[in-house]
Amino acid sequence: MDLTVTDLTVARGGVPILEGVGFALAPGAALVLRGPNGCGKTTLLRTLAGLQPALSGDISCPPEAIAYAGHADGLKAVLTVAENLEFWAAIHGTHGIDAALSAMNLNDLTDRQAQNLSAGQKRRLGLARLMVTGRPFWLLDEPTVSLDTASVALFGAVVRAHLATGGAALMASHIDLGLSEAAVLDLAPYRAAPRLPQGFDEAFA
Repeated sequence: MDLTVTDLTVARGGVPILEGVGFALAPGAALVLRGPNGCGKTTLLRTLAGLQPALSGDISCPPEAIAYAGHADGLKAVLTVAENLEFWAAIHGTHGIDAALSAMNLNDLTDRQAQNLSAGQKRRLGLARLMVTGRPFWLLDEPTVSLDTASVALFGAVVRAHLATGGAALMASHIDLGLSEAAVLDLAPYRAAPRLPQGFDEAFA
């Protein structure tokens, strides 16, 4: 099963910002989205995750196969680290959080409430959440924000392990994630041409 995108147009605030986007992401593959701020990386990921509709085109992938991690970490503030992971495991019908705790170096923080974590610790917990979803396609929006160098390396190892078991990852990032095996998709060629307002008279442009 691939995540296949065909001739996709996505919008922000009803205005098209990317059009004609097409690619295929196969099991075991990683793809990094590149482009300047505001070009549509987040909008594309949110559309693929089913959080907003596309204007046109086709997305071929069951929604239940996708796990999305956006700018928010998706944490319950008053729950502990362990309770947060147990909550998400229960939501997705999976079992066991030990591997996720170890992979993101959270073992010493299991009893700490999420609201008392640092920004980097919250990000590590948010990424560990992906591991307990059991879903093969990870969509990640700037996943290394707030992470130090050591934590970026942990993240890279988690992604590689996910790929090795047949998972896939689509990531938007401005920085080098240390994943040499990841392909790169530049979104600049897909930026939508500016639309003139309906009824606009070009003679006065």
